[in-house]
Amino acid sequence: MSEKPIKRVKADWSEVVLVCRKCSKKLDGGFGEDGDQKLAKALRQAIGAKGKGRKACAAVIEVDCLDVCPKGAVVAVRASAPKDWAVVPRGASMKSVTRSLGLSEV
Repeated sequence: MSEKPIKRVKADWSEVVLVCRKCSKKLDGGFGEDGDQKLAKALRQAIGAKGKGRKACAAVIEVDCLDVCPKGAVVAVRASAPKDWAVVPRGASMKSVTRSLGLSEV
């Protein structure tokens, strides 16, 4: 039986941020202008990640538990800086979050 070839898929992403889904679920919001958004959604808007899926210019992806589990905060990590994680407290301004993660509007 011959092995299937590995396919390649193109994405327009210039940056990838991983956000802990479990932390986000525990907080049930707490971010954005009105404080009612999950960190991932507020971060997408803050960095201007226009487009959807692979066609977006950047990706903010919720992942399973990152095993830090802070109280009243969400863990996020920029994929291009895997040694530098951010513990983002509820209500943090998106400006401080993007600065802490080393992100700019893309």
